[in-house]
Amino acid sequence: MQSLPKIIFGTSSLGNLYKTLEHQEKTAIIKSIFKYSNGPVVLDSAGKYGAGLALESIGDALRELNIKPGQVTISNKLGWLRTKLSTPEPTFEPGVWKGLKYDAIQKISYLGILECFEQGLDLLGGYMTQMVSVHDPDEYLASATSTEEQAERYQDIKDAYRALFDLKAAGKVKSVGIGAKDWKCVRNITRDIKLDWVMIANSMTLHSHPKELIQFMEVLKREQIPVINSAIFNGGFLLGGDFYNYKFVKPEDDQGKELLSWRERFFNICKLYGIQPVAACMRFALSVPGTHAIALGTSSPDKVRLNLEYIDQNIPESFWNDLALNQLISSKLLI
Repeated sequence: MQSLPKIIFGTSSLGNLYKTLEHQEKTAIIKSIFKYSNGPVVLDSAGKYGAGLALESIGDALRELNIKPGQVTISNKLGWLRTKLSTPEPTFEPGVWKGLKYDAIQKISYLGILECFEQGLDLLGGYMTQMVSVHDPDEYLASATSTEEQAERYQDIKDAYRALFDLKAAGKVKSVGIGAKDWKCVRNITRDIKLDWVMIANSMTLHSHPKELIQFMEVLKREQIPVINSAIFNGGFLLGGDFYNYKFVKPEDDQGKELLSWRERFFNICKLYGIQPVAACMRFALSVPGTHAIALGTSSPDKVRLNLEYIDQNIPESFWNDLALNQLISSKLLI
């Protein structure tokens, strides 16, 4: 497993997450990443991001910027295959992706994951994928309608991993991991399959950090399996967005009121200390045992430099104490 920088750059915005970005904007984001990164650049993507649009945009930008293949490490989370769009909007995660010309379907099996891998290389247009994983195995299992079907789908996942490790054995990729939102599914899979790394999304954030998950991450640390902490802003909500884990927050219902109240109190304490919420979220997410890197996406080239600066910002212990006193974080997770 290659060493990871503290920040891995997510590319969901290049797939038009929440809003459409023009080609020039996407290229500017990639250019900014290479301009301000001191160490190796790792780009995390997936066939699901804009039904392959993010991968396509990465390849286009890297070629336009004349980035040599050896200057970038690309992670492709596999399991979603670009298909023809035959409905007014894509059928996967409706309302989330904008301006797409294609749809995507989930294909998790030995042959299905290889098909996704090859399509990813085609979309990248000459750039290789060094890190691969099965994307959203939790969603794949959750869609089963019976115990028997769930067992069959779990076998599909194991077959998909057999394909990925075959790619690694053939020298076509360097490492094999997992990317999922349901960390319990990740835990189950790591009990059966020895992975090179684990990416946990929407699970270990300043707002949500279950005790059981912390214990699991400590196990991964002992087993020397690096954790990449992703979606650390709960889909942008912790920074002021309208979506929590990609679902619209309704101010009128109880859950929406609770979330908005939490965020208001969090923002007030950040303002009191003169700390940007993004910096607090980043430092928290990176501090959890076993975390080697955080994956950050951005739709603005200007924010790339700021994010790299925020990662080393000094945050006083009293700030974390105040968050704990106000029951915004667990007192056991003080930085």
